[in-house]
Amino acid sequence: MHPGNRPVPVLLLVVIALALASPVAFADDQLAANDLANLSLEQLGNIEVTSVSLRRERLSEVPASIYVITAEDIRRSGVKTIPEALRLAPTLEVARADANQYAVSARGFASVLANKMLVLIDGRTVYSPLFSGVFWEAQDLMLADVDRIEVISGPAGTSWGTNAVNGVINIVTRAANETKGLLASIGAGGDLGTGEVRYGWGTHPYLRAYGKVVSQHQSELTNGTDVDDASERYLGGVRARWIHDANAYVIDAGGDRNAIDQVPGVRIVSGYHLQGRWEHEPAQGSIFQAQAYYERTLRDQPGAIHDALDTWDLSFQHEFKLGANAPLWGAGYRYQPDNVDNLSQGFALIPDDRILRYAYVFAEDAIRVLARTELTAGVRAEHNDYTGWEYLPTVRLSWQPHASHFVWAAASRAVRAPARVDVEFFSPAAAPHLFLNGGPNFQSEILTSAELGYRAQPLSALSYSISGYVGHYDRLRTLEPEPGGLQFENGAESKTRGLEGWASDRVTDAWRLTGGGYVQHRETDLDPGSHDVGGAATLGADPDNGWTLRSAFDLLENGEADIWARHVGPLGDGSVPGYTSLNARLGWRLRSDVELSLAGYDLVGPRHAEWGSPANRTTWGPTLFAQIQYRP
Repeated sequence: MHPGNRPVPVLLLVVIALALASPVAFADDQLAANDLANLSLEQLGNIEVTSVSLRRERLSEVPASIYVITAEDIRRSGVKTIPEALRLAPTLEVARADANQYAVSARGFASVLANKMLVLIDGRTVYSPLFSGVFWEAQDLMLADVDRIEVISGPAGTSWGTNAVNGVINIVTRAANETKGLLASIGAGGDLGTGEVRYGWGTHPYLRAYGKVVSQHQSELTNGTDVDDASERYLGGVRARWIHDANAYVIDAGGDRNAIDQVPGVRIVSGYHLQGRWEHEPAQGSIFQAQAYYERTLRDQPGAIHDALDTWDLSFQHEFKLGANAPLWGAGYRYQPDNVDNLSQGFALIPDDRILRYAYVFAEDAIRVLARTELTAGVRAEHNDYTGWEYLPTVRLSWQPHASHFVWAAASRAVRAPARVDVEFFSPAAAPHLFLNGGPNFQSEILTSAELGYRAQPLSALSYSISGYVGHYDRLRTLEPEPGGLQFENGAESKTRGLEGWASDRVTDAWRLTGGGYVQHRETDLDPGSHDVGGAATLGADPDNGWTLRSAFDLLENGEADIWARHVGPLGDGSVPGYTSLNARLGWRLRSDVELSLAGYDLVGPRHAEWGSPANRTTWGPTLFAQIQYRP
C-alpha cells in the first residue's frame, strides 16, 4: 500500500468548488480568529487558561511555566499535524521519528512513548495505560477547529493526576457556536496530501460536523532508501452545544482510522469516542462541571499484538465561595478493560486481558496572604491497581509587585504510575522468560520539583517570561538481571536543572516577533545494588538546548509572510547531531472568504535526522505545501 500516492477523494474537490461559488457568508467563524490576531499583548495576557489549576485564570497571572499556542499561531505557521503544531511552544522538545511517529516531551526524558508527559484533548486523556505514553500516529484533529493548546512545563499532578510529571499538553477545540458555516480546504506537497470539510449550523443546539483525510508519503533513511511507513488517515465527528439559563451542555463524538505501512503488514490504529459535559455557572455562586466519556482504541500490529482498550471515565469538579476564598474540589473514576491478543512468540503481555481502575479526589485553594501575594495549595489522592494510593501535593506562591510584573515559585511532587508494560511484559512469550520476566516489584516513579519564574510586560508591545527549575527523580525504571530472567525494577535516579523562556514583541502593527527556548541538564545514577543492563537510553534522549524564532508580517491588506527558524542541539546520547531548520509561509486572500497559501519546510541546510540510531534513522529535507481554503 502506498497511500501517499493516492489522490484526495474527488468528493472533497466538489465540496470545495461549491464553497468557492457560494454567496453565503457566516461571519462568526472568522471573527474569533481575526479578533485574536488583532489583540494587543496586554489583551493576549488576559486570555483565560484552565490547565494549571482547573479554574479560569488570566494567562499573565498563572503561577506556572505555561505557553499558549493560539489558533492564529497554528494557522500562520502552516503546520498540518498536532505534533508539528507543538513545535510552536519553545519549551517543548519535539522530534520526528518517521512519517507518523514523534518524540514529544518537556524537561527531558523524551522518547517516542514519552512516559512523563500527559496529553489531553478537551479533557479526554490520550495517554496509553498499555505502554505509557502517547501514540502520536493515532492523534489528529481539524486544526482549524483548535482554539488553543495550553502547554504546561513542569509537574501538574494535583490538577491532572499521575503521569503529569514533566508537563501537560491540553488541546482545547472551539465550541460549536464558534464554527458556523462551511470550511473546506485541500492541500498537497512533496510528501503530504490533505482534504477537510466542516459545517456548523443551528442555534439551540449549535451543531457542527467535520471530516478529514490525510495521505502521507513514506520517509527516507540517511542513505536515501525509502522507508515502508506511508499512511492513510481518516477522521470525522460531530459536536453539539446548547445553553439554557446558567447551564451549558456539550456532546462530542468522533472516530478515526490510520493505516500505516510496515513490515510484515499494515499497522492499523483506530478508535472512536463519545463525550458529554455539563457546566453550571450562575452569575454568582458556585461553579459545577461534570464530564463523562467512553472511548475505544484499537491497535492491530501484525506480528506483535492486537489491542482493544475501552475507557469509561466520569469526573466532576466544584468551585464554591467560602468567605473571600473560592476552594475547588473534585473527584473521578476511570474503568479500562484492556484485551490483548499476543501475536508473537518473541514477547507477550501476561495476562493478555486486564481491567485497570483509577479513582481520585483532589482539593485546592488560593489564599491572599498579603495585598499582592497569593498562596495556592492543593493535593490529590489517586488510586491505581498496581501501587495503590499515590499522593500528589503542590504549593504555589505568587507575588505581583507591579501590575506588569509577576513572580512565582512552586514546589511539587508528581508520580508516573506503572503501565502494563512495566509489570506484565515477558520475553519470550512462553516460559522460561529469560530475556524479560515482567516487573512484579515495579513501583511508581517519583519527581520532587522546585520552580521559580518571572513574567513581565515592561512595554505595551513587549512581554516575556523566564522559568528555572530543579528536579529529583527517584525509582526510575531499570532492567535488572534476576534468577528468573531480566526484570523491570526501580534502580536509578536523576537530577535535572534548566531554564526556559519566551518573549513576544509587536514591533509594528503589521509585524510581530516571537521567540524562546530552553537549556537543560540531566545527571543519572544507579542506586546501590543496581546492575541495570538497559542503559541510559531506556530513559530517553534529550538535547541540552533548543530555540525558536518566528516573524509574522502582514503584507498590505490581503497578504501574510511568516518565517520560522528553529534550532535543536545534539541528543545527549550522541545518536543525532544538532540541526537548524527554517520554515516559511506566504498567504494571500483572493477574496474575503478564500485564502491561498504556500508553505516551505526545512528550507536551508542539508537533510537532517531528528531521532533514531544512525543505522536506521529517517532524514528530513526541503518540502513545499500548497493549500486553498474556503472560510467565510
